[in-house]
Parts: sequence; C-alpha cells; structure tokens
Amino acid sequence: QVQLVESGGGLVQPGGSLRLSCAASGLTLDRYAIAWFRQAPGKEREGLSCISSHDGSTKYTDSVEGRFTISRDNVKNTVYLQMNSLRPEDTAVYYCAAARVFCSATSSWYDDWGQGTQVTVSS
Repeated sequence: QVQLVESGGGLVQPGGSLRLSCAASGLTLDRYAIAWFRQAPGKEREGLSCISSHDGSTKYTDSVEGRFTISRDNVKNTVYLQMNSLRPEDTAVYYCAAARVFCSATSSWYDDWGQGTQVTVSS
C-alpha cells in the first residue's frame, strides 16, 4: 500500500524559503515518478514540479522555475521541494503525488496522493 506524507509547510515572509518533504512508503523512487502540486482556495490544483523514476530528470512549471528545486533521497525514500524567493501568491496547500515511472503535469495521471501541507507566505 502506497503512502505519501508531506511535511515542512508553515508561515514564511515574502522572500523567505521553505523545504517540503514527501516521505514515501510502499513504493521505491526508482520505479515511481513523484510530483508536487498545490491548490489555493478557489483555484484548480496546479502541477509545479516532477522528478522521474529512472533517471531522476526534473520538470518545472514556469511560475516556479528558478525558485523551486525538486530532489530525492533514494535511501530515505523521500522527495524534497526546496522553495526560495517565496511570494504571497505561493500560498496554497502543497501535495505530493506518485505515478509509475513517468511524469505528467496532469493530476489525473497520479494514483496516490499525500494529505497536503499548508504553506502561507505573508508579512
């Protein structure tokens, strides 16, 4: 049974940084792609970044390119999202999601989801 648990969210000032973690069980990162999504109140869920299984290649949406970095630790079976230069518009619930092998920007591609962690960017 796949389980994803996000952590690391919180309140941060504009321009600050946070690192989110997605601890995975029931799967191995060399066989599953892991993506980060977010959803702000009243908005659709947005794909942010993904790391593929076989070669660890990464993808980012334009709004976070250059500010966010996705990485993984295969030993800890954990994927991270380092978020720098945070803006108020980054405020949302952040989710990680898993799918076999390949990345997709489409949320329906992913079979398993974490419960989410709140990120609030405010002064």
